[in-house]
Amino acid sequence: MKFESPLSPHLQVYKWQLSSLLSITHRMTSIFNLMGMMFFALWIFMLFLGENVYKYFEIFSATVIGKFIFVGITWSFSYHLLNGIRHLFWDMGYGYEIKTANLSGILVLLSSFILTFLAWVF
Repeated sequence: MKFESPLSPHLQVYKWQLSSLLSITHRMTSIFNLMGMMFFALWIFMLFLGENVYKYFEIFSATVIGKFIFVGITWSFSYHLLNGIRHLFWDMGYGYEIKTANLSGILVLLSSFILTFLAWVF
């Protein structure tokens, strides 16, 4: 008798849903937030090393790549924060209906972009 393990749906045949994409994004933003904290620690460390060393950080911050990284860290933090609040409501037993979960996911996504924009404008 040949033992065959059950086949799980592969990514090629799996139908993507909003909740699965938001879940993956939440996990990715936790990694980006960790990198952002290391970037923040580097910034503080360069402050302690003196003005000459800190100028390198200022030069990098003025580049397009530096600004992109800072805006990305801001969005990552705001998305992770807002989605964490969404998860707290789920922990209390609210928002499990598919329509409510999709609406709250879209609201979190849009709100994270708005919060990032407001953080950089003000």
